[in-house]
Amino acid sequence: MIAHRSDKTAAIRALRSASPYIRLYKGKTFVVKAGGAVFGDQVATRALIEQIAILHYLGIRVVMVHGGGPQLTEVTEAMGVPTRMVQGRRVTDEKAIDATSMVLNGLINTRLLAICRELDIDAVGVSGVDANLIQATRRAPVQVESELVDYGLVGDIDVVGDSVLRKLLDNGLMPVVSPLSADKKGVLLNINADTVAAAIGAALGAEKLILCTGAPGILADVSDPGSIISYTDLKGLAKLRESGAIKDGMLPKVKAIEEAIHGGVRRVHVISYDAPDSILTEVFTNEGMGTLIVSDSKALSPAEQTGAKA
Repeated sequence: MIAHRSDKTAAIRALRSASPYIRLYKGKTFVVKAGGAVFGDQVATRALIEQIAILHYLGIRVVMVHGGGPQLTEVTEAMGVPTRMVQGRRVTDEKAIDATSMVLNGLINTRLLAICRELDIDAVGVSGVDANLIQATRRAPVQVESELVDYGLVGDIDVVGDSVLRKLLDNGLMPVVSPLSADKKGVLLNINADTVAAAIGAALGAEKLILCTGAPGILADVSDPGSIISYTDLKGLAKLRESGAIKDGMLPKVKAIEEAIHGGVRRVHVISYDAPDSILTEVFTNEGMGTLIVSDSKALSPAEQTGAKA
């Protein structure tokens, strides 16, 4: 038998290209949020966690925030509880909040921790209820177009008590956060996971907030998956919203992006969890593969405006 060594040139070249980013981000904090749709596919879920594991191994302080919308819809409908979404946000009643706790804090969080154990990541599952991580108030009814909408047991964030996350990160642990929280009286409240991720990113002064979605990025035309916007800023987001290019489930994401950047998060990335190695490509290559959002695109260097996503 004669064995031939494979060509290592490509791997070495990739390492050399990534090394400046590895030096730049070591010790920095990234918040990675993944929507529940990816968790319906075990292979895709593991591939996502493998990428997060590499960030963790390289010394990046990672906080993972997860949603669970599709799984929650499946459970509530099995319970005979109809699902109602208003501008991408879920209306949550007494029956639905119990299902929310079971799905987010139980099913999804525990499964993610199991994969982390397999990949040798020292991960700890927490929710917004733990150690006053997310202090929230029940949302008052709001006017949506011509209707007054009561979202039920849905919370608006008052304060992020980030000390528990900092303690975990300082000890080399990776927090995996469920967005469920409670008010001062202990009433459970459902909070949009994008909103939680943005608030955590701002509280920690994160270098990056990475939103892993079903879309390849922010699109100029929602009917055209190829119309990915490579980079934009807060003014650009406002124009996209006004033009109707941003709607439905993307509305709370864009609001979260704006809140994160106003809160001090340097850069926000919207990428697809379906694309192979999307997180690593976005973080460790010049070209990236999703949408980069910053406060003001004029501050981007010429190289960044031609494709770099550092």
